[in-house]
Amino acid sequence: MRISKEEVERVAKLARLEITEAEKEVFGTHLSSILTYMDKLKTLNTDGVEPTATVLEQTNVLREDKVCPSLPAEKALANAPECENGFFRVPKILEER
Repeated sequence: MRISKEEVERVAKLARLEITEAEKEVFGTHLSSILTYMDKLKTLNTDGVEPTATVLEQTNVLREDKVCPSLPAEKALANAPECENGFFRVPKILEER
């Protein structure tokens, strides 16, 4: 599948990229080869093949959750520049429009 120069320009604009004329040619060739390969992959029979994120069998090693004492609020807030009602007080970062 061949990608036109206009399509490369459109993709670059959507990605907010400024590219030169030479880069348009290079990217057009690269994108075209990627889409050609994707068309080739579409011809493969994948019936019965489960989707995977990786080809290796991997499992997460997780520790068992245990209830344990946590840091008291007074100690956690001891070095805070400001606190209020048992919570950290931080500056407002959102402005109303």
